[in-house]
Amino acid sequence: MIGKVLGNRYEILEKIGGGGMALVYKATCRLLNRFVAVKILRAEFTEDEEFVKKFKRESQAAASLSHPNIVGIYDVGMEDNIYYIVMEYIKGQTLKDLIRQKGSIGVDFATNIAIQISSALEHAHKNHIVHRDIKSHNILIKEDNSVKVTDFGIARAVSSSTITNTGNVIGSVHYFSPEQARGGYTDEKSDIYSLGVVMYEMLTGRLPFEGESPIAVALKHIQEEPVRPSDINPKIPKSINDIILKCMDKDVNNRYNSMSEIISDLRQSLVMPNGDFVKRNKYTNENTQVLKSIKLDQIGPDFSGTQKSVFENSGRQYNVVDEEAPRVENKKKHTKMTILAIVGGLILALVVGGLILGLVNFFSVKEAVVPDLANLTEEQAIQKLKDVGLEMEVSDRVPNKDVAAGLIIMQDPKANQKNKIINPVRVTISEGPRKVVVPSLIGQSYDKVDLLLEKEGLVEGKVDQKYSEYPNAIVIEQSIVANSQVDEGTVVDYVISMGPEKFLMPNYIGKNIETVKSDLIVKDLILGNTTYESSSLYQKDTIITQSIIPGTEVSRKGVVDFTISKGKDSSNNVPLLLSVPLPEGKDRMKVVVQKVQNNIIERIHEAFHASSESPLEIPISGHGKVTFEIYIDGIFDESVEYDFK
Repeated sequence: MIGKVLGNRYEILEKIGGGGMALVYKATCRLLNRFVAVKILRAEFTEDEEFVKKFKRESQAAASLSHPNIVGIYDVGMEDNIYYIVMEYIKGQTLKDLIRQKGSIGVDFATNIAIQISSALEHAHKNHIVHRDIKSHNILIKEDNSVKVTDFGIARAVSSSTITNTGNVIGSVHYFSPEQARGGYTDEKSDIYSLGVVMYEMLTGRLPFEGESPIAVALKHIQEEPVRPSDINPKIPKSINDIILKCMDKDVNNRYNSMSEIISDLRQSLVMPNGDFVKRNKYTNENTQVLKSIKLDQIGPDFSGTQKSVFENSGRQYNVVDEEAPRVENKKKHTKMTILAIVGGLILALVVGGLILGLVNFFSVKEAVVPDLANLTEEQAIQKLKDVGLEMEVSDRVPNKDVAAGLIIMQDPKANQKNKIINPVRVTISEGPRKVVVPSLIGQSYDKVDLLLEKEGLVEGKVDQKYSEYPNAIVIEQSIVANSQVDEGTVVDYVISMGPEKFLMPNYIGKNIETVKSDLIVKDLILGNTTYESSSLYQKDTIITQSIIPGTEVSRKGVVDFTISKGKDSSNNVPLLLSVPLPEGKDRMKVVVQKVQNNIIERIHEAFHASSESPLEIPISGHGKVTFEIYIDGIFDESVEYDFK
């Protein structure tokens, strides 16, 4: 497939991925001169009419979507029994790869990713398209951390009659909703469940259900409750924990109704991470009971004698005992009973009438539109509510790093909703940022600072550099003293060491000039003049001499000049040799020869020899007058001066 041109336009460059139905290639569009991604249906499925239909359905569904968080579809085609879709090429990595690298993702970053995924799905759902295969593999993270949802491979337009084919299991089992696992009806709420699984995986670093086989995992989605995310990762705040569990509720009626609701709660969690604002709807399983009517023939024509009648009313039994009535009428007693009955009837009528009047008054209570109270003080909120006839009730006060103390961060009902004037508007008020302790950064390596600060809820600030006796990249100063108590979210600046300002000059003689240039940058030295000369001793592009003597103290930003070898002079290929006589009678001695020129000392020979090797012939070179010092077993033996002309 590599090198093939599809549609006389798209040249396949390399394979970049693949799924159960198709392979994905990177290609170049010859017409617009840009990179694209080409999804090609696997060859083994091209003869399968059902798979081809699904593949075509994907292209039709996805092509109708246009959203910044959805991978764009550019073109669709078929050529030589190759079915393909041309898509936007995304440079980045999958969310699955990111989770594998990091183990788990920070709460704020994960929340931002979840909002972008939800936004993409909200757009798809409004266009009556259900993804049905939301998983971390299908979420792409671009280099700027923006999100793209891809692979609407089994998405399709939904209608009132949409029902999943019960004979097929579609999607990825670890992200299945229970209804998908059963092969039942699937709709937007199936995507909501899968989104909950993806959030679970981002924040805990693992999937909610694992098993030895796909069937075992599917059964767990149907039968078992997941471990609470916050039990795995205690850093997960209450609000995010509640959002995930609501998304993953096994009862579709208890999940969020729409992606817009999820986005609202996710944004609220950024302001109030430990707030109790996620509402969990619970529906009763009890059905309306129809009571059986009581017929007169079940009671009997009268209540005479000691007869006992049984009334059946929706499974309940009521026993009524009828005492034998006296045969002789007592007129006085009858009159009293009549009066009591009338009085009782009047009292009952008054009670019932009062209840009815109370209910009428309750349901006819005036309503008012709730104003927006966010970021108002208590006094301001009370007055604003009073202006529309409402009252306020403070339900909670919680720490919050983003909202100043005393200001309102949440209200119930929300702004612009109607509320009866007899019901108070409940608000949550910020206590301001919680206090945290600043860790000690001094002496720590630069690459550990962000982790130390993040652990305490602090923010890494500006980084400066200074020379010091500390090694390079070690923290030597911090803007806030260690163990101080500050507000969560406080920015901490710090300074790292650039190493000592003065140091001993290295010996670069005999080293390649390119290597030396790199080392000069590291040591903060400046490359000065460079001259090239022929040398029979030094290879081409290696240093012959340096302007600062090795071993002497040098300051950073110092300028160093070099003489560099051009290699051997073709006019004189015979090297000059220094003859070194050796003392007699020794089987092993250490011989050192040093070259001294312009106060620069260079060791040109160091080895062990025996007396039998005398005299040694050592190649030498130089410019002008050069002195060679000979040491035997560490003791100066003699010096020889040469004049190189």
